[in-house]
Order: sequence, then C-alpha cells, then structure tokens
Amino acid sequence: MTRFDLTPPSPQERQRLEASLSRDERDVLLHHGTERPFCGLFVHEKTAGVYSCRLCGLPLFRATEKFDSGTGWPSFTEPYDPSHLREIRDGSHGMVRTEIRCGRCDSHQGHVFADGPPPTGQRYCINSAALQFTADGQPLPDPLGRGE
Repeated sequence: MTRFDLTPPSPQERQRLEASLSRDERDVLLHHGTERPFCGLFVHEKTAGVYSCRLCGLPLFRATEKFDSGTGWPSFTEPYDPSHLREIRDGSHGMVRTEIRCGRCDSHQGHVFADGPPPTGQRYCINSAALQFTADGQPLPDPLGRGE
C-alpha cells in the first residue's frame, strides 16, 4: 500500500499546477503528446534517485529500474508503486497500446510494452517532459503541499 495520498488535485490546485508547465510539458501531460526520441532531458540520466510526475509530484519510477532500451525515451522495468500508475487502452495511430497515466492527477506519461528485460518483461517508455527527477538524499517534490 502506498504512503502517498492519491486523491486527485482539486480544480484550483490543478489550475495552479498546469500554470507552471512549459509548452512541451503541457503538450505531453495534458494533450497526450509524445516528445521526439533522443531529445528528452532524462534519456541518458544515470544518477540514483526517483522520477516523479512533473504535474503533481507523485513518485512513478526509481532510477534503479531504469534501463537503456535504445528507443530514445527513458525506459523502466517497473513502477515505484503499481497504484501510482493507471493503464488505459490506447487505440490511436492505427495500433493498440497501453497508455500510462499518473495514478493521482491522470496526466499522460507514456506507454508500457511487454518487450522489456527480465525479470518483469515490461518496458515503461516514458516522456522526459512528463517527469521530474530527484537525486537520492534530496526531498521529493510536494507541489500539492501534502507533506509527503
């Protein structure tokens, strides 16, 4: 069970959080966009830490689960906590995929595929624009002021 409050942001909180987004972050998180491959800030990041949702700050992935998939997007083998992600069937672009959304604010993160390495066999392919990184030893973001 997660120690984080998964209650969605109120409309006022959401408006405040969305106002802090760049155009690219807004396109990815709110409009289900995809950044170009090999251009994201976290593609080559190797520092130990946690990747959180850029919009609400919920931890989504640990750096220890990150791997180089060669696809051009940060890829992870498993989530920080399964309850921190929602999986949605995505039939866009003439294919069927599984979209990944933040379990708290419902923002688009990327997709998950069943072609990852052992032991999970999963590849969570995530947009850098959807994430923020916190190095080990630093406090996790808490943009909702929930004391997490």
